[in-house]
Amino acid sequence: MPVSPGERLFARYAHAPNALGYCGPAAARALQQVACGGGEDVDVRRLARQFSGAWPYQELIGELAGADPLSEVVGRAYWTGNEVTDEVDRDRLGELLLERFGSQAGHYWDHLTTDLLAELTPTHTFHVLGVYPWSRLLPTGLPEPLHVLDSCRIRPAEVVEVRGDELLVRTDTLTWDGRELGLAPVAEESVGYRTDDGDFLAGTPARGDLVALHWGFACDRLTAADAAALRAGTETQLRLTNPRLRRASA
Repeated sequence: MPVSPGERLFARYAHAPNALGYCGPAAARALQQVACGGGEDVDVRRLARQFSGAWPYQELIGELAGADPLSEVVGRAYWTGNEVTDEVDRDRLGELLLERFGSQAGHYWDHLTTDLLAELTPTHTFHVLGVYPWSRLLPTGLPEPLHVLDSCRIRPAEVVEVRGDELLVRTDTLTWDGRELGLAPVAEESVGYRTDDGDFLAGTPARGDLVALHWGFACDRLTAADAAALRAGTETQLRLTNPRLRRASA
């Protein structure tokens, strides 16, 4: 059965943390094959349902938007943001998340309570900054929490140069001043973009192309509108999350 564009999109974003052992089933190679344009025999939907973090959002966004959870429009809404992200009824989404997942044990959902609904957006960035425990470890002053948050969130980047199996890109990074998170000015860094099965970008990118970064890997091509939505969504999430961080650091 042919792999749909939405299934390929899910594989591209889910692969990196799955390969690192952070979430989902032991399916990194299968997701990698799908993300690179192959994997016609992979049951992506079955694998996606085993991602305890991402799948509930795509399932509920699809339910509220009247669309397939693994459609491209729903996947884009969750991972980078689009018109569906803006149209989702956030109050209803919060009710459904609490009803179906708020009582679950485990590190994915421990911090999802009614107190967190003020931060809710139907995005991966909310799950990273709000539901994951790492933002609560920022006041320790240790470098790992900031590194994990910055790696796990999706970042837009502009390609500067192709260097073998790596790309030199311009992108932003998270900052922590002891009270709140912010974004540093755009700077250059090197990231991976190729795997044993090929790349996720459907061809070698060129200078000026826009890509999405997840765990130090360029996993998806972005349009200018995609990149703008991702930046705006990140800024919105920081604005919603920082009041909690300031209170915790007082």
